[in-house]
Amino acid sequence: MSYNTSNLKIELKKIEEWLSKEYSQIHTGRATPMILDSIMIESYGARMPIKNVASINLEDPKTLRVAPWDKNQIKDIENAISSANLGLSVASDSDGVRVIFPMLTTENRTKLTKILKEKLEDARISVRKERQVEIDKLSDLPEDEVKRGKEDIQKLVDESNNNLEAIFTKKETDIMN
Repeated sequence: MSYNTSNLKIELKKIEEWLSKEYSQIHTGRATPMILDSIMIESYGARMPIKNVASINLEDPKTLRVAPWDKNQIKDIENAISSANLGLSVASDSDGVRVIFPMLTTENRTKLTKILKEKLEDARISVRKERQVEIDKLSDLPEDEVKRGKEDIQKLVDESNNNLEAIFTKKETDIMN
């Protein structure tokens, strides 16, 4: 009986997706609607993401236009984006909210790169935890199966770490350019 690595593959994929999602919420000086995905507002008695109560469009490379379907929510959306502390400028008018992405300074780029590295390390720690969980499952198998299982697990972990590094490098390049 050979060791099945399908659960590990699924967990490692989840970690890679988590890192990508975290990175999508860090602004690079270019407008992207994904940065607003984590911002929630109170709408009709429930907390909802902004994208569920408004359309979000690119106005130009540095500006997003948030147009709520209910114009009474403009102030709530403006306050939610401002209080999210994303370093974005917010201006409202009668049709919606304009979100302006400031130019990144060298200092801000350095800070963002540090944040990227911290999130990368969090992802690597998660990968190591998953590796240990899988290695612990090998204890009931014969010695040669344990050795083969550990080799298979390590190959998947190395591949996942390479993928995480590639995600980091791509985002770092976006920020530094």
